[in-house]
Amino acid sequence: MSQPETATYRAAGLLGPSWIRTLWSPAAGAIVTPGGRDAWLDMFRGIALVMIFINHVPGTIYESFTSRNFGFSDAAEAFVFMSGMAAGLAYSNRFRTGSLWAAIAKVWARARQLYFVHIAITMLCLAIFAAAAKWFGLPEVLTKNNISALFQQPLSTLVGIPLLTHQLGYLNILPLYMTLLLATPLFLLVGLRKPWLMLGLSIALWAAAAQFRFNLPNFPNPGGWFFNPFSWQLLFVIGLLSGAAMKVGQRFIPYRPAIFAAAAAFLVLSLLWLRIPQLGEAGRAMLAGLANAGAPFYITNFDKTFLALPRLLHALALFYFFGHLPIMRSLAGSAIAAPFRLLGRQGLAVFSVGTVLSLLLQVVKTPRQPDPLFDGLILGGGILALLALAWVLTRTAELSRARPAV
Repeated sequence: MSQPETATYRAAGLLGPSWIRTLWSPAAGAIVTPGGRDAWLDMFRGIALVMIFINHVPGTIYESFTSRNFGFSDAAEAFVFMSGMAAGLAYSNRFRTGSLWAAIAKVWARARQLYFVHIAITMLCLAIFAAAAKWFGLPEVLTKNNISALFQQPLSTLVGIPLLTHQLGYLNILPLYMTLLLATPLFLLVGLRKPWLMLGLSIALWAAAAQFRFNLPNFPNPGGWFFNPFSWQLLFVIGLLSGAAMKVGQRFIPYRPAIFAAAAAFLVLSLLWLRIPQLGEAGRAMLAGLANAGAPFYITNFDKTFLALPRLLHALALFYFFGHLPIMRSLAGSAIAAPFRLLGRQGLAVFSVGTVLSLLLQVVKTPRQPDPLFDGLILGGGILALLALAWVLTRTAELSRARPAV
């Protein structure tokens, strides 16, 4: 930990004897690093990025330890919520003061950057799988991750890739993020004036998208986007409103003991549901009964495309519980969390490079069975490479800011 960081955390009461009193006090606030970043957000973004990286290399024993094995939601929900929160922190003040067009242009510039990053990593991943088939005798990889459409309908697929209607497996989340950023000016124009109206409209859109099953097209294949933007916008909007409130020192949904207890209870229930087979069977039977009674599918199952209610509630409970657990704020500012903060600070670069690395490792894993040593080596090496990337980018940015103007 650097000397400026140490001074910041000591001033916040996180070093020295007084830190113990902050662990369970609901009034504990955010820990902001000298660069003005929220350490809690950076830490959890970094954790989510590590879990996404591990989950994107299926077949390793370590995917059994990621969050999706302990609750109804997974790292994708965390990524979308925290992307919304980061957008609220980054852009909301521009919509409070100054030029509206300049504020919109700033958000859309980020969306444009995401588009070109997505196209670049898509082409890199296609090249990786093509090389595996051509030079390493692994033609079976061309049947995975929605690649086969490129050979069955090449012209249509080559149109669909830049239109974002054809997305490779594991490369679905940046198009969602880009689409939500395009809508962010509208979300903020309403949300900064009427946050609860914005939330109500967002909930209504989430329910309508599932009820009437509308989605963006998946040309040339049938169906729609794997992450339906009309459904997933709800998590993003809640994160956006939370980040916008944090920007002015407020909480969109403040601490309430009853809500905190309910969130904790739901997290425990979902954990037991997944880990105790008898409880899981009873829970699924209950949901099936509700479905037979006429309840819609997005209430009674765990559909990811339409962000079904059990997944949504688990994600919100997770964010509320850890967002209001002061020990997490203390941990976020500690040396232990520094690697995760570093990854979270360079979220886009880490996610993009991590996606390409993970698909390269999918090729490496193709002929192999799960193995603790081999899996640990490839995943550990990948995570170390991502940490090195994040350090270089962060250090470069610090040096650029420190360089005197000519």
